[in-house]
Amino acid sequence: MAANYIDYLIADRTLISEDKQHYYSEKIVYMPNSYQVNVSKRSVSETSLLHHELGLPNKGFVFCCFNNNYKITPSTFSGWMRILAAVDDGVLWLFENNTTTTENLKKEAMKFGINKDRLVFATHMPVEEHLNRIKQADLFIDTLPYNAHTTTSDALRMGLPVLTCMGNSFSSRVAASVINAINLPELITTTQEQYESLAIELATHPEKLKIIKDKLAHNLSTAPLYDTPLFTQHLESAYLTMYDRYQQGLEPDHIYVEH
Repeated sequence: MAANYIDYLIADRTLISEDKQHYYSEKIVYMPNSYQVNVSKRSVSETSLLHHELGLPNKGFVFCCFNNNYKITPSTFSGWMRILAAVDDGVLWLFENNTTTTENLKKEAMKFGINKDRLVFATHMPVEEHLNRIKQADLFIDTLPYNAHTTTSDALRMGLPVLTCMGNSFSSRVAASVINAINLPELITTTQEQYESLAIELATHPEKLKIIKDKLAHNLSTAPLYDTPLFTQHLESAYLTMYDRYQQGLEPDHIYVEH
């Protein structure tokens, strides 16, 4: 924040590595898993959904990205179009912010030789229903340089793998932080080429995607990402350390919260 009255920034080792500390005015509190707090359980609709009810084809691979449309940069969109070009039966399911954006994205897809109907748009619905809807997708493909944040943890919670490309800035490393907290580092890429290649590989080799989905399902019950009491314990530990330093007349310093 570059403000001298803010002493600490809560992060983790994925978000801010130690060699990047000098870019921050605050001292860094390193949470042991992810900086992102999540409630342990969310209310989810149990209504049975069919693909055609959501505008999706009954057959074919469903890529999705439910980030706000303003996170879609030209380079991200170009990558998505190359992925669709390589996956003949694939569609891209996006969140609809407004009809103007929807039409513009469809026009842009056509410039890449992609049928505009391969872009499907999800309208706003209550969160309990949206979480249920997420399960109809096969793979979430993230945006760069501004990742999915809560959207990542929502997708993972519903058993949907999230593929991300990790950048250098805080906002471009959030999805990786969340994915690491559920122990799926194989979904974190570091270049656009790796990102596109892995998206195509998972879409065209269902057995590889199934391994990841099975691992995600197995990890959900034990991963620290959705353990709110544990997160609270770690955060309170950091607060106590901050206060102890203050009481002793010490300047703020980086804090490393242990498991």
